[in-house]
Order: sequence, then structure tokens, then C-alpha cells
Amino acid sequence: MANNSDSPLCEIKYLNNNKHRSLSLIVLLLKLYIVAYRLVHLSDHGFPWFIAFLCDCWYTFIWLLWINIGWTSVDYKTHPQLLLQRFPDLPRIDLFVTTTDPMLEPPITTVNTVLSLMAVDYPADKLACYVSDDGCFPITLYSLTEAAKFASFWIPFCKKYNLQVRAPLLYFSSKSTSKSDSPSEIFHEEERKMKEEYEKLREKIEDAVHGKVPIDLSGDYAVFADTQKNNHPAIIKIIVENKERLSNGLPHLIYVCREKRPNYQHHYKAGAVNVLTRVSGAMTNAPFTLNVDSDMFVNNPKIIKQAMCLLLGLRHENCAYIQCRDIFYNDLKDDPFGNNFLIAFEILGRGMSGIQGPMFGGSGFHRREVIYGLTFDEHSHPKGKMSYEEMKRKFGNSMELNKLAAQTLSGESDIDGPLNLSSRIETACQVANCDYEHETEWGSKIGWVYGSITEDIVTGMKIHSRGWRSVLYISDPPSFIGSAPLGGPTVTIQRKRWATGQLEVLFSKNNPLFLTLKGKLKLRQCLAYMWILLWGASSIPELFYTFLPIYSIITNSYFLPKVGEVAFIGVIALVLTQNLQHITFCMGCGQNFRECWNGMRMNRITNMTSSLLACLSWILKFFGISETFFEVTKKYQPIVNDGADSGRFSFDDSAMYVPITTLLFLHLTALFMPLLGLRPLNDVGRCGPGLLEYIFSLFMVISYWPYVRGLFGKGEHGIPFSTKCKSSILVLIFLLVCKLFGGGSLFH
Repeated sequence: MANNSDSPLCEIKYLNNNKHRSLSLIVLLLKLYIVAYRLVHLSDHGFPWFIAFLCDCWYTFIWLLWINIGWTSVDYKTHPQLLLQRFPDLPRIDLFVTTTDPMLEPPITTVNTVLSLMAVDYPADKLACYVSDDGCFPITLYSLTEAAKFASFWIPFCKKYNLQVRAPLLYFSSKSTSKSDSPSEIFHEEERKMKEEYEKLREKIEDAVHGKVPIDLSGDYAVFADTQKNNHPAIIKIIVENKERLSNGLPHLIYVCREKRPNYQHHYKAGAVNVLTRVSGAMTNAPFTLNVDSDMFVNNPKIIKQAMCLLLGLRHENCAYIQCRDIFYNDLKDDPFGNNFLIAFEILGRGMSGIQGPMFGGSGFHRREVIYGLTFDEHSHPKGKMSYEEMKRKFGNSMELNKLAAQTLSGESDIDGPLNLSSRIETACQVANCDYEHETEWGSKIGWVYGSITEDIVTGMKIHSRGWRSVLYISDPPSFIGSAPLGGPTVTIQRKRWATGQLEVLFSKNNPLFLTLKGKLKLRQCLAYMWILLWGASSIPELFYTFLPIYSIITNSYFLPKVGEVAFIGVIALVLTQNLQHITFCMGCGQNFRECWNGMRMNRITNMTSSLLACLSWILKFFGISETFFEVTKKYQPIVNDGADSGRFSFDDSAMYVPITTLLFLHLTALFMPLLGLRPLNDVGRCGPGLLEYIFSLFMVISYWPYVRGLFGKGEHGIPFSTKCKSSILVLIFLLVCKLFGGGSLFH
């Protein structure tokens, strides 16, 4: 029972961001001035000027949305030392881990994620870890079974010596010398034994992955003997069950593989998480859940207690979920691929926390009652219990799941959980069948929302539209540590998936404007979501704006003010102020200049690769030509590569690289025209390009520098010859267009 202590479990702190506000307003005024300047002189110039005017209007609109986000920033502080005083009987929590392909998501990585979750600083009898194997691979079950044996040694070791890093893969690769609070000879001896046991586990799993030790498809594995990736029954195995409910024992560990059949839509990750929600609801039905990817290790063993401080301390302030910040264990020096989304958390996340809360994206905690579709009004003013028919229409035809869901929605969930998990296997398999959701509200009003490959964003947005808030929690040390995408293809595939999913949400019934009009999404929160969802669409105006200096130089025209004009000073002031604001903010958050520049450079590259192709993918889907699909990105294990190729871009023959290679060729052509003895098209009687056009073009070449290196690189570090040929053809077509519209001769 909770005591009567008035000490708060958490505190809300509003951050002073007057400097950020002031600089943002100055940038806005300069942008408005440029728009007004273009509008006044619109009739004096041609089509390129009009295109520049439209692009400047777009950038001004996007900047207004950005100002709205960063206007009020909030941070949270927790006091986990008070948690047991207020709540001696801590609530239970179900932990969800999702994996699909052992070739892209190595089982040893999944195993380390599971081990780090099972070893958190929280009573073991309050934890249940569910692992979704959405590819139906026996190697995943085998790896988890072997990991469970190692866990019986590893988890007591972590808790005995109060280790911070509890994923053995990271622990034994760490260069830290102070891994324990009290290192001693006994500790070092136990640590050596733990390392030996972990090496045995790793070798077993790797041997099985590479087929050196084939898995015997009998006994517990017999069900895998006649299965295909997209055609198999539901498979649920209890690997570890804490039957004695020991707080210092091992948490429950359950393997879940949902049923898949060729004629059923499976809804990618959203469908897999909804199955985990139903299976866990039928088996342990904890009031809270935690979602992590298969490569997201726990980096802060106290994170669940800290999260409970927020979920329990802010219960009456409608806190629905907690978004945690992730860092990466394999990121390279100076972050060459722009994986450290500092701005996303420091401004976007904290700024949205000052409105209605951050979007959901990745690792985070949820209230089960909210996932079950409960609105905040219903939470504050409970209605009577729903009838069986109403529950069946919402949740499906499982009597057991409906009974437990009704308990959750009424706040009467079982404090201790079930006595025997095995007795609920049949129900769990029933709710994991592929036809269970038919004619129910799963995927629309209940669970993770369908219709987009970015299921996390749209789910969080719909939760906000039901009147709930969310919290961004940035702990010290960081809560989770994951795998960063490395190399060109992996990075661009991941960001293409994000941008495509955002466009799917933007042009759907779950558009934030609709949710504001019909639901309880606040206007400022709506505008914040609009900024997020328009991230990929911004590649279109950037594409046009990037072409403008090329067109101006080649056709002897201009679209930017010239030296001596008042507007020239305005453009220079805008560029300097906006970039100075960004650089000072990043460096104030601990980044060096090179990290900051890499982040800015990657934005330019991403817009002309991932985002551009995402727009094309959405257009093809809109016209029914093709469907978008969820592309799993490769997960990397820790690396310590400081060689010459560390951080260097790699390429493949994807069409994604054709536009940016074409732009690079064109910018180089424009800059080297005088040196090559070329003259602009139609150079008679024209004012010609000014200094800013050449500076703009030079800046783009510098931004695309990894692709400049790729032009001369070999192997995976070189742009494929086929891509260069396609780009060369597009360059000739563009020059022909310039010839037709500009006239004159290209050569003397």
C-alpha cells in the first residue's frame, strides 16, 4: 500500500530558451524579407525566380512550424529512491523485443538485448520478457533457450556487483576499468568465469547460425520442421517461468511467433507488436509495457524504476507513455553518418514535451489501458463495464483475453499475475492467429495503428488525440544503447522507410489536422506533427532549389540578389544567422564542429536520396502502381575500426543514388565551365549569375563530398558505373533543356 508521503516522485522543469527564441525570430524576419523581396520583383524575372519564390515560401512555412516546436521546452527529473516508500509493491511490466531476420539482426544481438532486460534493477517476479520472432526461425528460439541457461549465472553476477552495462556483448568489449562498484580478487575471478561462459554461448549461437551445428527439428523444435517464413502456425514457447515468484530469480521469458498465412495481411511490425500485446495480455497482463528493438540494450539498469516514477507520479496528469532517448554503441568518431539525432531530442523532443508530449519512436514505456484504446476522459471518469458483445467487437472472440482486458480498463488488473503461465498457452495461441483481428478494432482504435510503416509515430499521435500526454525522459546514464546504421545503403534505406511512413500518415485519415478537428490533439501539437510528417516532402523544394544555381550559371541568368543590392545583405545575414544558431546549439550540447557539420551534410544528402525516393514510393502507392513495404536494416555489432576507411560511404546500384550523382555532375559542370573553355548558354544581353550562385553551387559540392570521393572510389566505396552512366544521361537531358529554354551555344 502507498504511504502518505508528499515527496514527489518526479519533477517538471521548464527550460530557459530565450536565446533560441530570439535567434529563431530573427531568422523568421529575414526569411519573410526574402519572400517579400521576391514577390515585389516577381514580374521583372522569369520562371526560375518564381520557383525560388515558391521554395522560399515553403522554407518560411517550415520555419514557422519549427519555432512553434521549440518555443516551450520541458525536462523531467525522477527520484527512484522514493519509489519503494510510496509503492512498496511495485507494478508488473511486460517487456517486448521484436526481431525478424537473423541474417540482418544477428541472434547474438537479440540475446544480449534480452539478457540486459532480464537483468534490470527491478524485482524479477514483476517482469515478463516476450520476444517476437516475426520470421519464424528456429535459430531464434535456440538462441534464447541457450541464453536462458547463461542468464542463471549472468543476472546474479550483474546484481551482486551492481554493474551498469548488463549486456555481456558490450560489457566484455568495454575498455572501462571500473565496471563494478567494488572490484576485488573475487570479482575478477567471477568476471573471468562469466566471460568464459559467454564465449561458449556466443560460439554455440554462431555455429548454429552458420550451420556448423544443425538444429535438431524434434521435440520443442518439431513445429519448425514444415514451416515457411510466411506460412506457419502460431508458435509460443515458455523458455523461463518464475513459478516460485522469486524477486531475485529469473523473469519470465516467452518466445512468440505469430501465425502467418499467404492470404492474410500481416501489417509488418505493427501487426507483430499487436500480437505481443494480445499474447502478453492473455498470459501476464501487466499494467505497463516496454518496447525495444532487437539491438537496443539496456544501458541504465534503473530505467524501469525511473520510468515508474513518471508513470505513477504523473498518473493524474494524463501521462500515457514515456519516450526514452537512445545512443549508439558502434557510432564512429565525429558521427560521419549523422546518426546522433541531437536536434531531434534536444529541441523536437523537449519542445513537444512542453505542448502535449513527444512523438513515439523507438524505445519507450506504455500504459496497457491506453494501448487498449482508453481515452483520458474515460480514465478520469470511468464508465460502467462493457458488455461481452461490446468487448468481443473491440478485442476479438477470446473470452479470457476479454475478461483480462476488462480488468485492465477498469483498473482492476491482478497485482501478482497468473500462477501458471502454461495454462494460458492455448489462449495465447488463439489470439496470435492471423484471422483473430478480423472485424475487430485492433489496428484502428486498439493497439498499434495500421496503415503506415512508421507505426510508432501514428500510434503516438492517436494517443495524443485521445487527450493523453507523453514524456521525453533523458536519463543519466542514457536509458538504452543501440546499433547505428553504418555505410551508405543502410543509412539511406532506414531514412527512406521513415520518410515513406511519414508521407503515408500525412495523406491518410490519421492526418494531424483531422485529429485536431475531430479529437483532442492541440493545435500546437498538430503543427509539431506536421513538421515531422513534412520532413520527407521537403526534398521536393530542395531539389528545385538545388537546380537553380546550376540553371543560372549554365544559362547566364540569376535567381539570387547581387553584390550591392540590399537584399544581398539580407541573404548573407539569413545564412549566417541560421547556421550560427545551429552550430552554437550543437556545440553547446557537447558536439564538436565536425560532428555538427556531418549532421548538416547528411541532411542535404538524405534529402536527395532517401527522402526523394520516399516521395516517389508514396506517389506510386497513391496511384496504385506499387505498395510500400517494410525494409529491415542491418544491425551491427560493436566495432573499433579507426582505419582509413572508417566512416567512409559505401554504395550499391540502387536507383536512390542516381539523383544526387546527377546533381553532383551538374554542380561540377557549372563550377568548371570557365576552366574548360565553356561559355554560358545565351550569354548575349544577359546580366549573368552573381557571386551567390557560385557560392551556392560550391557549398553543394562540399556537402556532397562523400559522393565526390565515390566518383573515384573502388569496390563498395565507389559509385557503380551503371549509376554514373544513368546520371550522365540525365545531365545531357538537363543541358538540352537549358539549351532549348536558354538558347545560344555551349562551346566557343
